[in-house]
Amino acid sequence: MLKITEIDAYYKGIQALKGVSLSLGEKDIACLIGANGAGKTTLLSVISCLHYPHKGRIEFFGKDITRFRPEAIVKEGIIQIPEGRELFNALTVIENLEMGAYVRFARKAKNRIKVDIERIVNMFPILKARASQLAGTLSGGEQQMLAIGRGLMGSPKLMLMDEPSLGLAPLVIKEIFNIILQLKKDGIPILLVEQNARAALNVSEYCYVMETGRIVLHGPSQRMMGNEEIKNAFLGRCKG
Repeated sequence: MLKITEIDAYYKGIQALKGVSLSLGEKDIACLIGANGAGKTTLLSVISCLHYPHKGRIEFFGKDITRFRPEAIVKEGIIQIPEGRELFNALTVIENLEMGAYVRFARKAKNRIKVDIERIVNMFPILKARASQLAGTLSGGEQQMLAIGRGLMGSPKLMLMDEPSLGLAPLVIKEIFNIILQLKKDGIPILLVEQNARAALNVSEYCYVMETGRIVLHGPSQRMMGNEEIKNAFLGRCKG
């Protein structure tokens, strides 16, 4: 479904990605772990065409999307849940969900959008209770649920999730990862960037490890759990 081949990318004049290649199949979850500054977020930005690569190729269902415009990437069904949520804080919960469906309004699908909003607030009951509340007044966990719900409003064929557990309490993190598992059951493929390596490995089928802009290790997540290098670098402190 997603195939990334030999991507090089620069950020502020520094090479952030060096020959990165990876692939993701339909209904799979792959995690991308590594230390801060390894290039994980840059890679998601390149996939979303928020940042164009210097060289390399990105294919989605066989189509070359390497230099699409960001809005065209959303129309293709690639939806990113950004680090820090980046909600519209001055808009209500419902208005944020509506914004997640902006590419669908042009398709005159308003009735379907209303049905999907109802489905999502039922999926996240706290959002139903907070429907008319401004997004900026929600707790961190509630904001993350809203960010995921807003992403689902785009009818994703692939979700890119950047640090969904960042800054959240342990009980909330557990809830967020339960949501990720539910999305997996619903058949939504996910490329997950996550500092909590143990949690990421537990929910994913495949793992890529990044270091200074390169993929240095990759393999099935359960096998990576037993890798001594991974244990020493990440699992001992449960973070990358």
